[in-house]
Amino acid sequence: MQQKVPTRIVIYAKDVINITGRKERSAWKLLAQIRKKYNKQKGQFITVDEFCEFTGIKEERVMPFLLN
Repeated sequence: MQQKVPTRIVIYAKDVINITGRKERSAWKLLAQIRKKYNKQKGQFITVDEFCEFTGIKEERVMPFLLN
């Protein structure tokens, strides 16, 4: 059985909205909190691994939202 390969490994605010059901502003705030935890600057990407570790959501649950 072949496994689907995700098209990307980074999380955007739109993904956070789809995954969590939060509003756009809350999604941006969550990404800012993740950046702060991982000492990233404003323009740096948040990876799926970082998002999953921070939120406690398993990667298997997040990946289907990134296959679009």
